[in-house]
Amino acid sequence: MLTATKITVRTLCVLAMLAGQQRAPDRTVIGSTIISSHDPQVRIQLPKSVEYVGADRWVLYDIADCELHAFVKTNPQKQVQRLYWVQFESYLPSRPDLHHTYDSIRHTTIGGLDFYVDTWVRAAAEKPAPGSDLEHINALITKKGFKLPSGMMYVRLVHLLDEQKRKELMIIYGESLENTGFTAADLDKGGKSYDRWLELQPGLIERARTKVQISESSANR
Repeated sequence: MLTATKITVRTLCVLAMLAGQQRAPDRTVIGSTIISSHDPQVRIQLPKSVEYVGADRWVLYDIADCELHAFVKTNPQKQVQRLYWVQFESYLPSRPDLHHTYDSIRHTTIGGLDFYVDTWVRAAAEKPAPGSDLEHINALITKKGFKLPSGMMYVRLVHLLDEQKRKELMIIYGESLENTGFTAADLDKGGKSYDRWLELQPGLIERARTKVQISESSANR
């Protein structure tokens, strides 16, 4: 039988563990602009028409400090038409063995920073991996009353901060597939319209580049 003292100690330990997992966001959001004072020190400006959904910060898979911010552009039914997902991530000092290993041959430059470029399509019915950043952002979006469309196409832009490749700035831009006339299954590799996905990618990447502006920040916090 557990005594009251043991229960109290166990409760405090659980609360301490949860406090270590959930931390307050470290970046500032003003309107449609994110101001980061470190890792990296930048201002990320998005279109004024977007709506800020909110932020989440936690320890991802017990290996990385992860902070994400979500912005959306929706239709009158609050269904997401465009998603702007900005994430700051760094491996914990307790895991010095870990380094990011992006290998995309596609790159682009925004605000003088080099980004790896990847693209994909995804159906809303696909379940995200438990504990993943995708699960976190989906939960954040739906909790605020927004609805995800049946399918979306995405561009992932990743900037690695230094040669150690332990810190990254990731920006994911997503668009609803509604106006394309295709489903995610149609455009996915092996789908009946995969050739059209190859045609859609350049325009999607260019829209991501033009809608996201990055400049050096002089913010001190």
